[in-house]
Amino acid sequence: MPEKPRLNREDVAHVADLARLALTDDELDAFTGQLADVLDHAADLEALDLDGVPPMANPLPLVNVLRLDEPEPGTRADIRAEVLDAAPSVEDGRFRVPPVLGEAP
Repeated sequence: MPEKPRLNREDVAHVADLARLALTDDELDAFTGQLADVLDHAADLEALDLDGVPPMANPLPLVNVLRLDEPEPGTRADIRAEVLDAAPSVEDGRFRVPPVLGEAP
């Protein structure tokens, strides 16, 4: 398989123009090498033989580390009454707030 020619300065200038980026000559020189290296690395990855390798989202085995959202004894589950006692207006065990967006009271 013939090797593709390495990215050149004009290619990077064209891509920058398409992206509406104004690059200086120094930036074009620097980015040409960097972008060529990135594309070379992508080509190396594409050339890997991955037959029989299952797809994965993470190379490490992950488990759900979240606990169930249940109240536990000794927690501040009783804080609801304390908070509602401090509220300026309460109705049916909930905060009563003023109407929103012109709703009738």
